[in-house]
Amino acid sequence: MSNETDRITHLEETIAHQAKTIEELSDQLTEQWKVVEQTRAKLDRLTERFLSLEEQALEAPAITRPPHY
Repeated sequence: MSNETDRITHLEETIAHQAKTIEELSDQLTEQWKVVEQTRAKLDRLTERFLSLEEQALEAPAITRPPHY
């Protein structure tokens, strides 16, 4: 009977340890997902800014007469 009790106790300890590990990994995954979302948002903002600057740079200046004419 003692052997069975020890075995059950060992299994319970193993399950408790695994549950704690799963919870820690879940927390880390949640934090990493927040970082990914923040990075994605920054990338989107930078892409918009870059495209805006690129459009401004591609606009041809108006053709005007030089001041000496």
